[in-house]
Amino acid sequence: MRTIAVMNQKGGVGKTTTSVNLAAGLAKRGKRVLVADLDPQAHASLHLGIEIAGDTPTIYQAFTGECPLSRIRRLVGPHLWLLPANIDLAATELELADTPGRELILREAVNALVAEEHYDYLIMDCPPSLSVLTINALSCADEVVIPLQPHFLALHGLSKLFETTALVTRRLNRKLKVSGIVLCMYETSTRLAADIADDLQAFLSQSDPEAPWSKAKIFENRIRRNIKLAEAPSHGLSIFDYSPKCPGSMDYMGLCDEVLAMEATERMPLAKAG
Repeated sequence: MRTIAVMNQKGGVGKTTTSVNLAAGLAKRGKRVLVADLDPQAHASLHLGIEIAGDTPTIYQAFTGECPLSRIRRLVGPHLWLLPANIDLAATELELADTPGRELILREAVNALVAEEHYDYLIMDCPPSLSVLTINALSCADEVVIPLQPHFLALHGLSKLFETTALVTRRLNRKLKVSGIVLCMYETSTRLAADIADDLQAFLSQSDPEAPWSKAKIFENRIRRNIKLAEAPSHGLSIFDYSPKCPGSMDYMGLCDEVLAMEATERMPLAKAG
């Protein structure tokens, strides 16, 4: 199972949109995909048509040890499951403050789930902050995908994201790496967007080869500004179900195919060796 944390400490960059539509696109390609909503705002859950009410268990109950993930997950589409969230998740920072091993709670819960059920992908929508929820996601993940809006301030904050992944790699999760950067809200008509992409590529090419982001790629499929992407969450639908022929749908399906191609590339040397 590939475990991907979609992360950016800056809000409004397309993080939840990328989490949901990457997951939905992979499911459309026949992969078994589990989405973990780790944001107390529960936007990924709402985007997939789930609004928690009453005593329905959420991923918060997994962090408190009240409920296993197998009882929390919800089927939201063919090959697509969701671990929903609600505002209760905001209490985890305080409630887990004195809990030993609190950074590894999600990893252990996921390991228990996948011992019973097979998934090809786990996509985790992280909150826009460096919290115990984000650290749990990074401790559980194999990869980090970073949605980035192509302007100067977003690029300036990228170093903080890289520092965070390096810290988690050293202390909690040696296998963690930044596998890719998705340029969102891309405007093909502006020179700035192209300049930022060039600067980002230059930075990555000069990185320390031992850094967890040294092999990160800038995905070729840029996610263009598209009003349909903004409309889809209010209908509780992925972009593929809301407007399957719009530019946003084409861009995200292209991104999904790139992610799948990375998997095939990683397996190729093993196949040859056999």
